[in-house]
Amino acid sequence: MEKQQDLTPSEIVEKLDQYIIGQTNAKRAVAVALRNRYRRLKLPEEIRDEVAPKNILMIGPTGVGKTEIARRLAKLCGAPFLKVEATKYTEVGYVGRDVESMIRDLMAVGINDVKAEMEEDLKEKSVSLVEEKLLDLLLPGSGDVKKKEEDKGAILGNIFGDNAKNLPAEVKKEDENKIAEDNSTREKFRQWLREGKLEDREVEVTVKPNGNGMPNMEIIAGGSIEDLENSMQGIVNMINGGGRSKKRNMKIRDARKVLTEETLENLVDRDKAVDIAKERVQQSGIIFIDEIDKIAVHNDAHGGTVSREGVQRDILPIVEGSNVNTKWGVIDTTHILFIAAGAFSMSKPSDLIPELQGRFPLRVELESLHKEEFKRILTEPKNSLTMQYTKLMETEGVTLDITEDAIDRMSYIAEDVNAKAENIGARRLHTIMEKVLDEISFDADKHNGETIKVDAAYVDSKLNEVAANEDLSRYIL
Repeated sequence: MEKQQDLTPSEIVEKLDQYIIGQTNAKRAVAVALRNRYRRLKLPEEIRDEVAPKNILMIGPTGVGKTEIARRLAKLCGAPFLKVEATKYTEVGYVGRDVESMIRDLMAVGINDVKAEMEEDLKEKSVSLVEEKLLDLLLPGSGDVKKKEEDKGAILGNIFGDNAKNLPAEVKKEDENKIAEDNSTREKFRQWLREGKLEDREVEVTVKPNGNGMPNMEIIAGGSIEDLENSMQGIVNMINGGGRSKKRNMKIRDARKVLTEETLENLVDRDKAVDIAKERVQQSGIIFIDEIDKIAVHNDAHGGTVSREGVQRDILPIVEGSNVNTKWGVIDTTHILFIAAGAFSMSKPSDLIPELQGRFPLRVELESLHKEEFKRILTEPKNSLTMQYTKLMETEGVTLDITEDAIDRMSYIAEDVNAKAENIGARRLHTIMEKVLDEISFDADKHNGETIKVDAAYVDSKLNEVAANEDLSRYIL
């Protein structure tokens, strides 16, 4: 994967174009924000810390690509990425999670990413180790020859002293024969193992619990009630034996997976993984705060106003830059990039408290999608909707022929229903395609080997009655 330093803003936009239709302004804004982070890292140290990330506020209806832009951006640069909903946070004293938990969650994502990379690098090394463990399970007590020879030398040395090398010939011969026999058997099994002849052989494997068997005590570092509940559940599981290893009988193919995971877990340098993840989170982490309009305070609002404004004030220091305690150490949020998004249909960005508004200097308005965009969404992106449904049907031996006029008709209906009912953007296409292909999907096994043509007439036969009835379309489409 290309990292962010290899991508100019125009190249970033080109990459995003492969997955997201339209919204050029939003793509340009995030591309520049991403490139600026790379530029900042090349600055002299005395200037670098002064350059703060330019956080972005995306404004637009649901289903137009806000979340997808942020998610694809994080994948492009390999940065730790977390999506959260502003509505699940509440100020201290109200039910909900504290806002600092977003940083702890981001750190957990970063560590998982780094561990996955390290495990990928160590996979080749783990193969031989896992093979030896499997052979030990298949031939208990065999071990490797070198260890046996060392053990033999130590034992005989204890018995015969320094003259162990002058042992009686029959003792040496018997021992050498035993080693040769063990070695021959082990090598024979190794060959069968590599050829896949033992995949269905059952062995007894000691399965260790996930993690270290200890409950998560992050509550000490400032967790919420939810974190406390998780910790208490961990304690209960440990008391009930959840932290002890268990022996299970499983086939070699399954044992290999278990032993590979266990071996990689032991090979990974956890302290190093934490250090790398911490640096990544602090320097290139991205947090996408969705539904931020839901915590905006309306001028004429009454109930819940205090709580919503409280959440904003709690989010403010995180976005401004503060130190957050986690079980992996203190995380500085100063250079984390925050992308906030909301429809702002019932409120305005100016309804946010002024301090929070000031922390999102880049404002991008995403446009509503229309018929032409829907047509492009159905056909142009990698793994487009039409391709997804075509591939799904191919698994049943059914060939779907979705014609151009069918795509045109579905795009028109999506635009029409969005205009008459709630505007849910491109998500409307999922609903329409499911409705159009419902019968084909249900009876796919009966049409094995057939080609089914989906044209405008077919779309009309499935949707005309629903689309024409405005009240009905509100419920069904």
